[in-house]
Amino acid sequence: MTTATARHILVDTQEKCEEIRKQIEEGSDFVEMAKQHSKCPSGQRGGGDLGEFSPGQMVPEFDRVVFSHEIGKVHGPVQTQFGYHLIEITSRSD
Repeated sequence: MTTATARHILVDTQEKCEEIRKQIEEGSDFVEMAKQHSKCPSGQRGGGDLGEFSPGQMVPEFDRVVFSHEIGKVHGPVQTQFGYHLIEITSRSD
């Protein structure tokens, strides 16, 4: 079964999400940005680290990105029922 590991930053608005992504692209650390800005408990706990999961364990919009986009890049904003995410896929097994 395919599994992946990823981390994310969850915020309330698309604008905030885009602002954080720009800062990361300019050299800010993803983990530090998650600790500062993410409204998900994973932000404070582990810099947005979600651990390992399989398809179907996350909301569909999140799964689509994690299981089909490039590993090691920051993707988003991705809108879900929870808000707007920046997602960094850290690994995926087939």
